[in-house]
Amino acid sequence: MRYSPFGKTGLNVSRVCLGTMTWGQQNSESDGHAQMDYATSRGVNFFDTAELYAVPVTAATTGRTEEIIGTWFEKTKKRSDVILATKIAGPGIPHIRGGSVLNREQVLKAVDSSLDRLRTDYIDLYQLHWPMRVSPHFGRNRAGILNFQESDHHISDAHFHEVLDALGDVVKQGKVRYIGLSDDTAWGIMTYLRLSEKYNLPRMHSIQNEFSLLNRSDDPYVAEVCVREDVSYLPWSPLAAGMLSGKYANSARPVGSRWHLEDQLPRRMPSFRDVPQSHAAVSDYIKVAAKYDLDVCQMALKFVDLQPFVTSTIIGATNLDQLKSNIDAFDLDLSSDVLSDINEVYKTYPLPF
Repeated sequence: MRYSPFGKTGLNVSRVCLGTMTWGQQNSESDGHAQMDYATSRGVNFFDTAELYAVPVTAATTGRTEEIIGTWFEKTKKRSDVILATKIAGPGIPHIRGGSVLNREQVLKAVDSSLDRLRTDYIDLYQLHWPMRVSPHFGRNRAGILNFQESDHHISDAHFHEVLDALGDVVKQGKVRYIGLSDDTAWGIMTYLRLSEKYNLPRMHSIQNEFSLLNRSDDPYVAEVCVREDVSYLPWSPLAAGMLSGKYANSARPVGSRWHLEDQLPRRMPSFRDVPQSHAAVSDYIKVAAKYDLDVCQMALKFVDLQPFVTSTIIGATNLDQLKSNIDAFDLDLSSDVLSDINEVYKTYPLPF
């Protein structure tokens, strides 16, 4: 296992970050424990979770993933071996604090609730799960979708400052060591960094955004900010929610898969990834992998790992065999020919969804 410096914290995190969002929905507690056992045996020292998980999101399973991690800490006594990241949900989820915009009271309450579920007295990295404003993520990253002059034009430093100040309090209390962002933009990162400097508050050390062969929109703009400002970049969904495996081709919905479970939810809307261009791109990437006798998922994971601005890639798995294969991917070498063929597919489908 290789390790990378994490922001300006002095920590070193494994190049593989263990994602956990399936535990408590697609996976049982024992499955989650087995994955943590295996990941740490392979040198993974970085776990990522959220108060929102498990996914697909339901009121019944919210918080369950943190509870599963907590019982593993209690059982194994390995809390000090793990750099633990979790996230506070942003606005819009009715069963989490009424779905309202974050404020000081909510931040303080959410931190304590996560600590209780995780059965620990500190969180290494506490992240804002998504912005308190409209942002170009979750299928809104194509030109012409968002008009920033019409949406959230009233955003002021005061709201950012209130949340950042509350995060500063939990850092002072020793409940949180470092803070970070998720699903944010170059402007969002720089706004928080500016306010941190202005008010002598903790800085954002990381940003986790979606990044994969199907979504490279953070390169180069967010990527430049991360490199210039020493903000660690943590790509999530490097397999595009499993789509890059090809398992959803021809409208397939394998039983127990994420899209299958999501289809059972009330008012289910089609995934923003489930469009013809995405399926065509996946088909071409599978052909590249086959040409070089590679597993397409391993090829996709290693491609993300090779990006020079990436600190640690967040992976997930619904069974132990998948987890083993995913971790093995980081030991691969992708030849210049493979990368050239990947680039040809990218030029055809630069932003398929």
